[in-house]
Amino acid sequence: MTEYGRGQGSEPWHPEDPLYGDGGWGGQQAQAGQQLPYGDHPQQWQHGDWGPGEHPGYGHGQHYDQQQYAAQAQQLYGTQQQYDTGSWATGTQVQLQYAADPTDLYSQQGVAPGTEQPDFYGTPDVYPPPEPPSRRHVEPEPETDWDPGPDQGEHAFFSGEDDSHDEEPTDRRGRVERRGRGGKGKKSRNGGSRRVAALVFGGGMAGVVYLGYQFYEDRFGAPDFAGGGNGEAVTVTIPEGAGGYEIGGLLKKAGVVKSVDAFVAAQNRNPEGKGIHSGVYALQQEMSADSAVERMLNLDSINNLIIAEGKRNTDIYKLIDKRLEVADGTTAAIAKKEYRKLGLPDWALNQENVKDPLEGFLYPSSYAAAKGQTPQDVLKQMVSRATSTYTKLGVEKKAEELGLDGPWQLLTVASLVQAEGTSHDDFRRMAEVVYNRLDRSNPQTNGMLEFDSTYNYIKNQSKIDLSLSELRNYDNPYNTYYNRGLPPGPISNPGDEALKGALDPTDEGWYYFISLNGKTSEFTKTNEEHQQLVDEWNATRGN
Repeated sequence: MTEYGRGQGSEPWHPEDPLYGDGGWGGQQAQAGQQLPYGDHPQQWQHGDWGPGEHPGYGHGQHYDQQQYAAQAQQLYGTQQQYDTGSWATGTQVQLQYAADPTDLYSQQGVAPGTEQPDFYGTPDVYPPPEPPSRRHVEPEPETDWDPGPDQGEHAFFSGEDDSHDEEPTDRRGRVERRGRGGKGKKSRNGGSRRVAALVFGGGMAGVVYLGYQFYEDRFGAPDFAGGGNGEAVTVTIPEGAGGYEIGGLLKKAGVVKSVDAFVAAQNRNPEGKGIHSGVYALQQEMSADSAVERMLNLDSINNLIIAEGKRNTDIYKLIDKRLEVADGTTAAIAKKEYRKLGLPDWALNQENVKDPLEGFLYPSSYAAAKGQTPQDVLKQMVSRATSTYTKLGVEKKAEELGLDGPWQLLTVASLVQAEGTSHDDFRRMAEVVYNRLDRSNPQTNGMLEFDSTYNYIKNQSKIDLSLSELRNYDNPYNTYYNRGLPPGPISNPGDEALKGALDPTDEGWYYFISLNGKTSEFTKTNEEHQQLVDEWNATRGN
C-alpha cells in the first residue's frame, strides 16, 4: 500500500537498495526544469506479476515496454535506472499513475491538449511529484561525539538519556532521530552513570538508616515499663490465632505493657516468643515487655478452662457458668435454646430422640473463658474446635467405609469407646467390640450392645454396681440393655485417641470386655470366657 502526501522521509528503504540514500526529495528533484509529465503518460504503481517486456496498465489497459520505460527514466533522471524490488516481495513492482484531471485548477486555458503545462511557481521544490520508493531520500543520522559502543547508540540504562523530557521521534524502523547539530541534544554518558550511582548509594544509605532506626526502636525507642509488675493482678484473654501486635494491643489495654511496639520487640528477641497461644493469662499491671513475654510462656500463667476427655455436657455447662460467673443453669439453657446457632454441621442437626444436640461437640481442649464473656462465645469455640477436628479426620467418608449411617453414628461409637475404655491402649479393641456386637446375625449378642455407660448417661450418674434386672427393664432409647443397636446419639465428648480408635478398630474377634481393676480392660471372644472373668471380679469384691 502506497502512502502519498506524507512528505519528506516517509519511509526509508532497505540499505541493500542500489538507490538507497541518493538524495530523495531534496536531491534529484533539486535539478531545475525537471518535472514529471502529467496527463499523456501517466505513471502507475501496481502490485502483480509482470509479463515479459510489459507492465500492466492501471485502469486504461495500457502496456509499456521495458525498453521504453527505461528510455523515459533516462530522459527524466539523466541516467538509465530501473526500479529494484528492494524490500518488496519477489515478483512484484510498483508503478505510479497520475491521471490527467480536466478540472485541474492550475491548468491554463487555451493550452493545446498534449502540450506540457508550465510550472507557475517557477521552482521544482514546490509540490514536487512523488519519487519512486527506491529514490526517496533518507536523511542520514548525524554523527555523535562519542563511540556508542556495542549497543550501537540504542537507548540503554546507562546511556544518560532522559525518557521523560528528551524522547526523540522515531521512524517506522525504530531508529532514533538524534539532535546532534550544534551540540544540542548531546547526552553525557558519565553524567547518567553518576546520577544512577548517586541513586544507588543514596538508596543504600536510606536502607542502613532505616534498619538502624528499627534497631534503636526495638532496643530503646519504644516506651516500656521496668520490672515484673506493680503487684496488681489482671487477667487477659488472648483469642485463637492472635499475632504479636494483637496480643500487644490487648496487654496495653489491660495496663500490662506500656506500648505495643515494646511487646512485639520483646517477643521477637525471645527465642520462644512465638509460642504464646490463646487462653486466659494471669498477669500483673505495669510489667516490662520482656517480663510479660516470659510470664506468658510459663504455663502456670494460663488460666484457661480445661475440658477433659469423656466429660458430659451437663458437667461442662456447670464449669462454664462458674468461670463466667453467671447464674447456675445459664449455659445449659442457652445450649438447649440456641444450639442451631452455635455452628453445628448439617449432619449433626435434626437427629431424633437426642437428649442434647451438643453432646459430642464440646471438644476436650483448653479454652479462653473469663468473666465478661458470654456462654455463647465459649460454646461456639468448643463447637468450632470439634467440627474442625472431625472434618480433618474425615468422619463422613470413614463412616460409610465402616458400614455406619453417617458420621453421627461414628461420633456415637467414639463416645462409647471413650466412656467404657480405661486406657488409650484398649480403645481400638473397644471399638471392635462395638462393631461386632452391632451385627444382629450374631447369635451371641443379637445386636445388643449392653453397655452400662449408656444407662448411666440417661440417669446422669456413674455407677458400677448395676443389677441386670434394673438394666434390662428400663425403657429408654439410650438404654442398650433394652434396645438393639446404638443409642440415639453420643453419650460424652470423646477425645482424640477415642476418635482414632473408632476410626481404626482391631480385627481380632473381640465381643466382650470387663475391667477388673478400674485401670485396664480384659477382652474375650466368647460368653463363657467373659463369664469366667465376671466370676473372678465378683470374688474379689466378696460377693
